[in-house]
Amino acid sequence: MKHMSWQEAEVRELKVGRYMLIDDSPCKIAEITMSKPGKHGEAKARIVAIGVFDGQKRSVVFPVKHKVKVPIIEKKNAQVLSKANNEIQLMDSETFETFLVQVTPEEVDRIQPGTEVSYWETMGVRKIMLQN
Repeated sequence: MKHMSWQEAEVRELKVGRYMLIDDSPCKIAEITMSKPGKHGEAKARIVAIGVFDGQKRSVVFPVKHKVKVPIIEKKNAQVLSKANNEIQLMDSETFETFLVQVTPEEVDRIQPGTEVSYWETMGVRKIMLQN
């Protein structure tokens, strides 16, 4: 269930701390290194980013005028209804929609029914964002 929740941006417009899609995964940009243009080429950017949903480090190299996809991330709140195994049942605070979100065993222990949590939604995927 992938949604078209992204827009395009040129590589030279990207900044550390912003987000981009790498292999259709939303990633937070950790570092950007620009190279000088060669004799016949154009400047290139090396981007290192961390996956929002999987925590994986990815790096890509693109010409600075290359267009990349930037995910539109919706930040929302929900009430925790219940938890079982590694699934948390949430109810959106605005739409009252109920849905399940997968979490890690460490996150299950930190989430209590009846509390409110923040979650991000993009590309048809939802993730609870816990404060450290």
